[in-house]
Amino acid sequence: MKKIVSRAAIIVFLLGTAFGLFSYSDPGERYFAIVKNLDIFATLFKEVNTYYVDEVNPNELMKVGIDAMLASLDPYTNYIPEDQIEDFRTMTTGEYGGIGASVGVRNGLNTVLMPYEGYPAHKQGLRIGDVILKIDNIDVTGKDTDEISRLLKGQANTKVDLTIKRFGAKEPMQVTLVREHITVNNVPYFGMVGKDVGYIKLSDFTTGAAREVRQAVESLKKEGATKLVLDLRDNPGGLLIEAVNIANLFIPKGAEVVSTKGKMRESNQTYHALDQPLDLTTPMAVLVSSRSASAAEIVAGVLQDYDRAVVVGNKTFGKGLVQTTRPLSYNSQLKVTTAKYYIPSGRCIQAIDYSHRNLDGSADKVPDSLRIKFLTKNGRPVYDGNGIEPDLKVSPESLAPISVALLSNGLIFDYATEYHGRTEKIPSAAQFTITDGDYEKFVKWLSTKKYDYTTKVEETIEELEAVAKDEKSYNSIKPKLDALRQQFAHDKTKDLQEFKDEIKELLKREIVSRYYLFNGALQASFNTDQDMLKAQEVLQTPQQYGKLLGRN
Repeated sequence: MKKIVSRAAIIVFLLGTAFGLFSYSDPGERYFAIVKNLDIFATLFKEVNTYYVDEVNPNELMKVGIDAMLASLDPYTNYIPEDQIEDFRTMTTGEYGGIGASVGVRNGLNTVLMPYEGYPAHKQGLRIGDVILKIDNIDVTGKDTDEISRLLKGQANTKVDLTIKRFGAKEPMQVTLVREHITVNNVPYFGMVGKDVGYIKLSDFTTGAAREVRQAVESLKKEGATKLVLDLRDNPGGLLIEAVNIANLFIPKGAEVVSTKGKMRESNQTYHALDQPLDLTTPMAVLVSSRSASAAEIVAGVLQDYDRAVVVGNKTFGKGLVQTTRPLSYNSQLKVTTAKYYIPSGRCIQAIDYSHRNLDGSADKVPDSLRIKFLTKNGRPVYDGNGIEPDLKVSPESLAPISVALLSNGLIFDYATEYHGRTEKIPSAAQFTITDGDYEKFVKWLSTKKYDYTTKVEETIEELEAVAKDEKSYNSIKPKLDALRQQFAHDKTKDLQEFKDEIKELLKREIVSRYYLFNGALQASFNTDQDMLKAQEVLQTPQQYGKLLGRN
């Protein structure tokens, strides 16, 4: 064992020397610390495997140890064992062999959530709401979604047999699918909203994202678009080079897009727009949310820094870190944070400081007092250390407690599935509405279902009661608390009517998805999507648009 450790230590030393790892005043002391801790770790691992009272799985124990070690750095530095390499490739390329469907858990059952249009699941008639009972005769009841995913994926042109339960069918159904090479689109939808506004939904930054955005812009312009909305909401990011290439579509050739700075020399790079832009003048709005991260923040930040587009929505996630994949032994890999990125104004939008942790190991956001002001091209102030702040902030959608309960209990999902099973067709996604009669049928259906919820007022009363008990004053105020509890107790019947419009909207989008899939649900939301409405409003008001960008 010690010979192995010694060899590992020598390799570490040689690599450190070759790549400048030991850029410290005393490299010998650092080398000794590495050798010492490798030795401790190896001997500890051996002793636990030998003497622990129960049988230990060495692979699982090591994986837990590695994950815990890397978790102390940041959430993005991860160990990728050999059996997860394909999943990692799927995340970066958007490509895999499978049936082309999203599967998740609803009410404890493995359920088809969305078939991708044009792929095997869709072509063979799988529906949202179908419950998967068996895959190739393997009972999948209780199995997690990762295991379901592995069973569904495989080489293109191979068969997979599914046993599914569908609403309205008395017996389970057998469906045979032939796997295909699946490429998940970075731009799942683009189209016109109104007579002259083009809309592009960008969901990921896998290989080909910039090409898809270019094609969408060109197509929309042919349809008459003179204004553009680029939707980056909930986009988790992806490949840095795709962010660079997308930004390049809308800023001048030669302009700086992003720079990266890290400990290693090769991590220090500056990326410029290398190609002729596609469009420098069309008014643009970029939609962002609190879950827009990484590459999505680069694109939004670059267009903001050059005053090329108005950013609309909510403050973004704040991930200003760059990851690089490094090969390890036995076909495993390490995804490690190697740099921070800086957008053209000079700011890094990283919101959480992982380098200075609290005593309990937690990391805090960069305090406002340490945030630095930068300027956009037109001199507008922007700040580092807290994501991308929108130029036009829109209050995030806040659902009533009853709406949250209906969603979390899968009741809106289940009703849409049953509606689809009973109703052959509906009007187009843009024209479909939930009438008052439809809503009353839903309310009647709900009367047979069990669900409950707690309002914020009720939660506050419970908290007040707990404090009163701690302070020994509960008995004296109990009558008042009971009166408050009775006065503010939620009433399902009343709430179903008070929040009728909100629930009808949720129902509409879910039902439309059964007939027109993802694109339909997206189209159905346009008339009530506050971010979209605000973006269209500012694009149609040149004076406001120019003022927000510091042009007048």
